[in-house]
Amino acid sequence: MNTTPYAASTSTQGDATIDRIAWLRLSSVTLPLATPISDAKVFTGRQKPMTEVAFLFVEIVTEQGHEGVGFSYSKRAGGPGQFAHAKETAENLIGEDPSDIGKIWTKLVWAGASVGRSGLATQAIAAYDVALWDLKAKRAGLPLAKLLGAHRDSVRCYNTSGGFLHTPTEQVLDNAAASLASGIGGIKLKVGHPDGKYDLARLTAVREHVGDDVPLMVDANQQWDRPTARRMGRAMEEFGLVWIEEPLDAYDAQGHASLAASLDTPVATGEMLASVAEHYELIRHGAADVIQPDAPRIGGITQFLKLAALAEHHQLQLAPHFAMEIHLHLAAAYPIEPWVEHFDWLEPLFEERLEIRDGRMLVPSRPGLGFTLTEQARAWTTATHEAGTRP
Repeated sequence: MNTTPYAASTSTQGDATIDRIAWLRLSSVTLPLATPISDAKVFTGRQKPMTEVAFLFVEIVTEQGHEGVGFSYSKRAGGPGQFAHAKETAENLIGEDPSDIGKIWTKLVWAGASVGRSGLATQAIAAYDVALWDLKAKRAGLPLAKLLGAHRDSVRCYNTSGGFLHTPTEQVLDNAAASLASGIGGIKLKVGHPDGKYDLARLTAVREHVGDDVPLMVDANQQWDRPTARRMGRAMEEFGLVWIEEPLDAYDAQGHASLAASLDTPVATGEMLASVAEHYELIRHGAADVIQPDAPRIGGITQFLKLAALAEHHQLQLAPHFAMEIHLHLAAAYPIEPWVEHFDWLEPLFEERLEIRDGRMLVPSRPGLGFTLTEQARAWTTATHEAGTRP
């Protein structure tokens, strides 16, 4: 009879299991934003300005001393819920082989099966999943992109944070110029203002300011109905946009498909979806020219890779949402030339910085994701939980 302390989780492990998870720590971290953020959801009265972002960090250590760090996040509500779910399921990782990432993901899903396979539950699992991939790449001595099989060592990048709707047009122009001067390759502008003329005026000003050759994108954050999206999409054709993002409700696959078929400008969407299955509905309907998954939102890197395979099969462009610290590696491993979104919001959480040059974000040479937490991140921690015994 197996009398080891890991008997339940190691009963099917054989000689190939050379290491096991010994200890983990969860941290709930609240990142304050320097300026309250408003997009179309605020201007239409559906949300209040965003003042902070809640993060769930996971740190994992194995018996042999290998370490991994991962995170998930929530804007506005949901952060405490993610932490609570991760805390409830934490013991399921202790004793597992950290290389068995798919197995662990499934085990965690079944541990909380009654709350489903999308949304808050899988977003909590995502933090574990990212930490395991970080650990695996660190153990191999490789950047995560190289472990996955990179197609490139840099990815086209665009900036979003300078073009929110709360920002005056003159400041948006200055922000765009500063982004381009820093080496960023494209500019995304928030639209979806209740007065469409305001959107068109700002877009005109930005296009005139940066010139015809700079890639421009717009993002309506789901705030148009079908007629408005069609009308605004046609009005924006002249600007040569790289894409129109989230013109409709995230779950309106048929509406997105109809719009994509009627416009020359590509349609991008997907960031708000919380599972591979939900993205498959977009793909099945032909609802997106550009798919925009968010690894922390769909359950982590394991699920992102499944979705990336589907997207490649359908020859879709890829532009992952937010969390460039994770998505740079995943985009670098996507066969079709992708984009990655630049946000500097998370910089206070990490010691390291990503390098940008000639319109592209460079994959770091550091093993794993290539990031370590700052003391400031520790100071912003509101709750912690540990499981197992640290070796």
